[in-house]
Amino acid sequence: MEKVEVKNPSSKIKITPLAAESFGVRSMCTLVETPDVKVLLDGGISLAPFRFSLPPHPNEFQTIARLRKTIAEAADKAQVTTISHYHFDHHTPSFEDWVVNWTQDGETARQIYQNKTVLAKNTKEKINASQRQRAWMFQKTGGKHAKTLEAADGKTFTYGNTSLRFSEAVAHGSEDSMLGWVIMAVVEYEGERFMFAPDIQGPMSSRTLELILDAKPSLIMLGGPPLYLGGFRVELAQLELGLRNLERIVEAVPLVILEHHALRDEFWKSKMETVFQKAAQSGHSILTAAEYAGKENLFLESKRKQLYNENPPSSEFKAWIKTLNNKTIAKPPL
Repeated sequence: MEKVEVKNPSSKIKITPLAAESFGVRSMCTLVETPDVKVLLDGGISLAPFRFSLPPHPNEFQTIARLRKTIAEAADKAQVTTISHYHFDHHTPSFEDWVVNWTQDGETARQIYQNKTVLAKNTKEKINASQRQRAWMFQKTGGKHAKTLEAADGKTFTYGNTSLRFSEAVAHGSEDSMLGWVIMAVVEYEGERFMFAPDIQGPMSSRTLELILDAKPSLIMLGGPPLYLGGFRVELAQLELGLRNLERIVEAVPLVILEHHALRDEFWKSKMETVFQKAAQSGHSILTAAEYAGKENLFLESKRKQLYNENPPSSEFKAWIKTLNNKTIAKPPL
């Protein structure tokens, strides 16, 4: 792959993507550093339990194991961690799970949240039932390791000359989404603004678009529309709205790091051709998190069928697959 060279509008704020779809997992985990504070955004990571009727390939398990270590090392540096919402690819649970979340009882979560200031989505307002339950469980488990745990919706926190500003709760996708709400974050230091907009799916919401444009970020990392769900889980009209709103953003923001749901579709780039054209016409750039980090894209989930065909798992791994209906599942043999 040719290295993507673009002018980085963020020279004073250091942004380090740690895990994402372009890294081979489901995540948007990112470390943001200024001279005043280090913030770990959305310290979660997951795999799709089934895609193309197949469980994760051994390559995916090897990748999530490696990136779990990367996130833990970044958490050691950070004073603050955030939780935009309570899906497990955005925060780390405390139960043992070697299929989706690669977590070891409470130890994995403790590594991320211990002695941290945790700024999280409000657990009582604008939250759906499943996330409310997960939030309650987090407070009782991983959250108990935190130095402080505070609802962040609509609030601003100041660290020296750095501000960390959270949006009001916005829709996880369309305005009538059954998936609940998320909070976006803006890190500002000496006139530079990095915006973190996870799971907005485009955005599909006009209110979310308005908040992003009003924030005037120098650089934004956002979750694009879930192209792979079009026509059966997500209405095509909603995807089109998300793409049109994304066109508005790439015209306004010098550099967009496009991630998450959009990249789960093998043909995401061709389906977003107009978005890339709008960015180019404005002299702006679109990168994946991997490209921003100077790495090659590693799209594993969308190529899971291909992975199984080209690199068949061992007989031991195939035997392990047969245990997936068990209540307790051991680590896969890799």
